[in-house]
Amino acid sequence: MRSLFSRNKDYYGGALMIIIGLAAVYAGTRFHLGTLARMGPGFFPAAVGVALAAIGIAIALGAPRAKIETGAHPPFDWRAWGGIIGGVVAFVVLGEYGGLAPATFAIVFISALGDKDNSLKQAFWLSSAMVVIAVVVFWWALQLQLQLFHWG
Repeated sequence: MRSLFSRNKDYYGGALMIIIGLAAVYAGTRFHLGTLARMGPGFFPAAVGVALAAIGIAIALGAPRAKIETGAHPPFDWRAWGGIIGGVVAFVVLGEYGGLAPATFAIVFISALGDKDNSLKQAFWLSSAMVVIAVVVFWWALQLQLQLFHWG
C-alpha cells in the first residue's frame, strides 16, 4: 500500500534541506548581494542557500520509495537525539564561556557519541581533527572574532 508518507528518510531530509536553503536565500536577499567581483554581506548566505536547496532537491528526487507496513514504526533513537541536542547546547555554552576550540571539540564529540557505532576513541580523534580544521579555517584564515580559549 502506497501513501503520501511512503518515502524513506532521504525524502524528508531533502525536503528539510530545501526549506533551510530557501530560508537562507530569503535571509541573504534582505542584505545587499553585490556582484561576484564585489560581494555584499548577503551574497554568501544566499549562495549557500541556493546550493543547499539544490542538493536537497537532488536528494529528495533520488530517494527510493519505501514500502511501509501499516503499524510498523521504527523505534525512536533517544541516543541520537540526545547527542545532537546535547552537542548543540554544549557548543552554545562553551562558545560563550570556553572559546572556539573547546566548543568545537564538545559539539563534535557529543554528537559523534549519538551514533551507537562510534567508540570513545573514534569520537575523540574525530573531535580533535575538527578542532584543528576549525582553528585553521575560522580563526586563522577567516579571522573570526571568537577567542580560541576563553575562561570566564
